[in-house]
Amino acid sequence: MTNKQYKTGEKASESGKYKVDKLVNGNTSGDNTEIDMNEGDSFPPSPSENEAAYWVKV
Repeated sequence: MTNKQYKTGEKASESGKYKVDKLVNGNTSGDNTEIDMNEGDSFPPSPSENEAAYWVKV
């Protein structure tokens, strides 16, 4: 089962911990930071690269 990806700026459909899967520009991310999101929060840019990213629930 693949986790649903959320793009920077989208809103979380459920609360939980999320991490960067990859960057929107196609580059892989070395960012292993996990963030806590509440339902309805908007996903931020990648914390280390400050680039738009795809996030997945962990």
